[in-house]
Amino acid sequence: MAGVLERSYIEICGFERETVSRFRQITLNLGGVGVSSGGVKYADSAGGFSYEDSGKLLSVTSNRFIHWATSGDTVQLVEQSLDTNLLNNAVRLRIPQCLLLPGGVSIQETLNNVIILIVTSQSVHRLVLPHPTRMYRSDLVTELQMQSIFTDIGKLNLNGPAHSYVLPFTQGPHSSAPSTSAAWISHQGEALFALASPSGGIAVVTLPAHDQDGSVSILELKQSSMMQRLAGWMPTAIRGDQSMSDMAVSLAVHQLEDDTFIFTLCQDHKLRMWSLKHQMCVLVTDMLEFLPVGRGEVKASPAQAHKLRLFFSSSTGLCVAVYLSVPKRSQFCVLQLVANESSRYSLDHISTLFSTQETLVDFVLTATDIWALWLDNDNQTVAKYISFEHNTTGMWNQVFVQPSPEEEVHIGEDQDPREIYLDVLFSPLRFTASAIIKALQIYKRGPERYSDLSWEELKKEVTVTVESELQGSVTEYEFCQEDYRLLQVEFWSKFYACCLQYQDVLSTPLALHVSPSTGMICVLKKGFVSFLLPCFAVDHLYLSSDEYLFSEEETPIAEDAEVSRDVLQLVQCLRLVNESLPEEMAYEMDKALDELLSPEKVSEKILESLLANDTGNVIGDIANKLQDIYNPIAAMNMLLRELDLETDAEPDARHAGQSLRVRISLSQLYGSSVAASLICQAVCQTAMTRTLLCRDLLILQQLYLRIGENAFISGGPQLLQLQQDLIPRCSNLLCTYHLLKQMSLTLSSSVPLDILNADLQHLSVLELSDSSTPASSRSVLNPQTVVELFYQSVARKTIMSQIFSQQDMESDQSVLHWPQMISSVLTLLCQALWPSNPSFLFPECLMGNCQYAQLQEYVRLVGPWCQVNVGSYRFVLGQCYLASGEGQKALQCFQEAATEVNKEEFLMKLTGSDEETATAPRLLYYNKVLRLLEDIGLPELVIELATLAVSEATDDKRSQAALWTRIFKHHLDLGHNSQAYEALTQNPDSSRQLDCLRQLVVVLCERAQLRDLVQFTYVNLHDEVVSIIESRARAVDLMTHNYYELLYAFHINRHNYRKAGTVMFEYGMRLGREVRTLRGLQKQVNCYLAALNCLRLVSPDYAWIVQPSSGAAYERPGASPKRTHDGEFAESPVNQQIDILELKDLEKEYVLARSRLTLAQQDPPSAAIAGGASSQEMVALLVQAGLFDTSLTLCQTFNLPLTPVFEGLTFKCIKLQYKGDQDQTEVWNWLAANQLPTVITTKETSATDEAWRLLAHYLEKFPSHNAPHHRCVINKLLSHGVPAPDWLINAYKEVDAAALLRLYLNYDLLEAAAELVLEFVDALLGKGHQYFGIERPLSATAALVWLPYTSIDQLLRNLSESQINEKMYRSLQDKLAEYHRLVDQSSRHRLMAR
Repeated sequence: MAGVLERSYIEICGFERETVSRFRQITLNLGGVGVSSGGVKYADSAGGFSYEDSGKLLSVTSNRFIHWATSGDTVQLVEQSLDTNLLNNAVRLRIPQCLLLPGGVSIQETLNNVIILIVTSQSVHRLVLPHPTRMYRSDLVTELQMQSIFTDIGKLNLNGPAHSYVLPFTQGPHSSAPSTSAAWISHQGEALFALASPSGGIAVVTLPAHDQDGSVSILELKQSSMMQRLAGWMPTAIRGDQSMSDMAVSLAVHQLEDDTFIFTLCQDHKLRMWSLKHQMCVLVTDMLEFLPVGRGEVKASPAQAHKLRLFFSSSTGLCVAVYLSVPKRSQFCVLQLVANESSRYSLDHISTLFSTQETLVDFVLTATDIWALWLDNDNQTVAKYISFEHNTTGMWNQVFVQPSPEEEVHIGEDQDPREIYLDVLFSPLRFTASAIIKALQIYKRGPERYSDLSWEELKKEVTVTVESELQGSVTEYEFCQEDYRLLQVEFWSKFYACCLQYQDVLSTPLALHVSPSTGMICVLKKGFVSFLLPCFAVDHLYLSSDEYLFSEEETPIAEDAEVSRDVLQLVQCLRLVNESLPEEMAYEMDKALDELLSPEKVSEKILESLLANDTGNVIGDIANKLQDIYNPIAAMNMLLRELDLETDAEPDARHAGQSLRVRISLSQLYGSSVAASLICQAVCQTAMTRTLLCRDLLILQQLYLRIGENAFISGGPQLLQLQQDLIPRCSNLLCTYHLLKQMSLTLSSSVPLDILNADLQHLSVLELSDSSTPASSRSVLNPQTVVELFYQSVARKTIMSQIFSQQDMESDQSVLHWPQMISSVLTLLCQALWPSNPSFLFPECLMGNCQYAQLQEYVRLVGPWCQVNVGSYRFVLGQCYLASGEGQKALQCFQEAATEVNKEEFLMKLTGSDEETATAPRLLYYNKVLRLLEDIGLPELVIELATLAVSEATDDKRSQAALWTRIFKHHLDLGHNSQAYEALTQNPDSSRQLDCLRQLVVVLCERAQLRDLVQFTYVNLHDEVVSIIESRARAVDLMTHNYYELLYAFHINRHNYRKAGTVMFEYGMRLGREVRTLRGLQKQVNCYLAALNCLRLVSPDYAWIVQPSSGAAYERPGASPKRTHDGEFAESPVNQQIDILELKDLEKEYVLARSRLTLAQQDPPSAAIAGGASSQEMVALLVQAGLFDTSLTLCQTFNLPLTPVFEGLTFKCIKLQYKGDQDQTEVWNWLAANQLPTVITTKETSATDEAWRLLAHYLEKFPSHNAPHHRCVINKLLSHGVPAPDWLINAYKEVDAAALLRLYLNYDLLEAAAELVLEFVDALLGKGHQYFGIERPLSATAALVWLPYTSIDQLLRNLSESQINEKMYRSLQDKLAEYHRLVDQSSRHRLMAR
């Protein structure tokens, strides 16, 4: 930045933006205090105190000070630090009936304490507070906030004798209050108070040390140079024995060696020095001797406004500065105290300095300068300073004080009055919260208090109040727009005037404070504190009045005398342009800069307007002055060089070689909210000044163009240089400073914590440095500007590291010199904010703190003219669009930023990854942006950007694969199945391709979008997709996923019916093994049926499938390999048996599965058993359930005997026969499950009858050789003692009477057996032979006949043994004899016939 000229300073106001009162109220009620005597009133006063070590970097008290203000019976004490925010740092102490004296507050520090001495009209007080070094034992303080020394002030017993003392000589009806005072701490720790009476004389009150016992003593210093101890009587001085001319108007004290000197400046214009040790006045000096003229006139009038100040240093000794207030001839006299060998004192005159100002508020004497504060005739603050040692011209140095806000606010035709007034009122530079609150209370004329409102809430309250007042005044319902606008301006200007009035009151200066340790200068005002900062050289030239620009030697920006003279002439012309510029034209330039219009064109238009309205020939005068500039090109070059803050490289913020103690101190230096506000307002003030300078220079350059070649030494070439180089540079600087001004006035937004965390989560994928993350300690400024946010969270640490990188800070010599430090900080902060510098920290900080609206405005303003970090600006603008939901715009910005990836530091940080060094930076950039878009959840933009990136990654297969994978993933997520498949096929990486294919299968299955999955072509991927689906099918639950059905559809769609059949058969097998439920059995039946259908569509030669042998398990993907007990891999079994299943085998499995399903449907609990049952077991289960039709079908399919079926049905018939028709529901259920024969409708039938009918139907339907089914039925009946029905006996004896006979014999049914034999013999003989299935009875010509003789013999034997069956036995013997006879006869006839 431009060089610092410590000949002028600029005032920066430390406005507070907190509406909440920070003062703790303490009231000290003293007993024995009377009503304030004589109606005495004292002027408000103020003062300051800086700690002795406030200039040391490594001290707890660095940059720490206390200031106070008194008004009536109240004193306000505030401790502030520029490094750390102090807690509980403000106290308002009220002492009723006791008015604070001017200079009645004094603060001194000891090793352990800070002692505050207070003098009032009736009392003296001592507040003993802990020293900061005792509150924090170590200098290594790491807290972000610290406790003030006032934290525990409420615990003090302020009424105690150690803290308060009521002055006895001020009580009573005839007493008078002191006029001025001074206080100090002696070397023994006593508190001493010197009070000057209006009637002359000085009373010295001594309080014993606070940690010692003792009594208070009061001493009187008199003109007689004697001292008496007060013992119950009034001092002479207080009684008024001395003349009024002796009354001290200003009083100061200094301890020198073992003595204390009290200096009094009296109404008789004499300076007296009292020695407290020798109890006498040791020096009297008539100050009128130093007046050059008019002494007699001045002597005749008593002094009222003279002031006295002291300064002591080891090099100069004690210096005394006296201000002599003389109308129109006021002067400062600086004297040096000198002691000769006989200890007699004298004052040597050093310097006399004159001042034209009238009303002096305060002044401060330093080792080299006098700082003075005045009020001018318009009640405006004037501050100046001057060196009293090296000042040959008597010229005071300027302090450019902060002007009062404009009395009128300019409102453009296209602007809303309410918005403009609110912007001005709540600008960080114009009004304090106190002024606005006070104006609001007066405006509303109510008792409401607004101290608890936040800054934004206060703004809303002001808006509502003014608008309500406006609406209440309206009596008409309809207004034209112009009338309503005029009403708005009227009411807002009224409120603005009220704020202006109270702001002026709060801006009233009370005192100056200059820190001896750091050189920091403060102006203590009624409502706030302002700071004086050194003015930069170029700003000094522009702001100075013509009387100060007196010679080229004083120009600090050029070494060459000719160039210096030209620069001065040029600056004078700039000031003339500024003065001639109407407010409307100034507004036009601001508006043009905001609307991004060309400054060159606007300045040309303004010049034309000035020329057209130049009634006073001002522009003509300026043009004539320009002719006096010898080399305007060099002068303008010099100015532009001073204004340009562009640097070559990004700042290095490393703390190389610094200790932890130093790094912690640097991390806190100028880190408080007070410092942040001060520094950033200084940036704003600088930017505002230089914006005006650049604007005026641009207009002046346009005037040069109009004058033409004659204005230049070299003519045309210099004119061309002006046109092509200097004007564009000046225009660029104008835009830059306008940008800095706007950002300095732009408030940051308060971001809700949840939104902040979400945005930071999104930004974390960019993996930027810590500079993009918000500061851990948020500012207490409410609200803070974006520049303050940047300074506190990012810039400050970088700046401090740059300043101290080359210094040795371990020594105690590292003094924080205010003018030098603050100038360096300002310069480096402006450079960090300078958009043409490589550093991109400011936009990055805004992005990291989610200040997107402010960042978007910043990029908008910087876009048209800044050629540095173009890509980075596009990137952060994209971030802003993302935050506002404008994704397509964001993507466009990201794409535009990609072209600058290799050129800009910020974008290089985005690609600075160690993982993929072989990847092109642009592809790494795209990868970061893609991750960001994914994290936010914008898949469409991810696809679009990834597609663009693919086109640029032609030679990078790895990146291509990753990008195609991304495209596939997001297409799939969006349901773009065809596009996802296309992306899958484009992927050059086979492993990624398989991963994507697997994901495609799984996702489409989960979405039930199977049609898309089946219909894709899968060129060169057919086997892979089959393998994936098969592995998925075998790995997941059968009932929740339908991968087998998908695979079946896949093969069917490709007419591969045998594969489809194989799939469904496997599906069915697994269902039978793993899902033994009714639903599983249903699915199994369907699977086998589908498999059958598939094989029936295949040529008979190929209608078979392969099945692993029974017990073989499917290999699951991802399963760990099997090992032996030694840990070695087990060998895979070889020559695994393979079963070939043909169509008939599948049919058998289908029938078995269907029979299981039928059973489960009839009896659901049996599903678990039936699922794994074999065909034989199923027959038994079916019979048990009464499903005889199904069991018979199963037996026929598997060639199983039907005997179990008939036995089971027979048993059910037996049970029905004997249990009757009770609870027939179950019986009818299983009867209904079988296909009954024709229904008998002629009579009512029972379940028992139907069961027998069903049995008879089966015996008839399933005939067999020798009727084994009849035999098993009869056998079952007989085994249960149930006689076989006649139809069954008749049917069986027709087929196999011998077997029936054996059954009778087995069950000892001798009578039935005998009857059967008799009937059988009759049948053989021709009687009823048809009932036994005999075609031709016994005859000579018939076929041979036979009898079961073995069974008959057994029957006869049994009958012969029983007496009961004797008759039957004889009948049977007779029948057999007859049979034998006929057999013999027939045999003979046959033999004869041969």
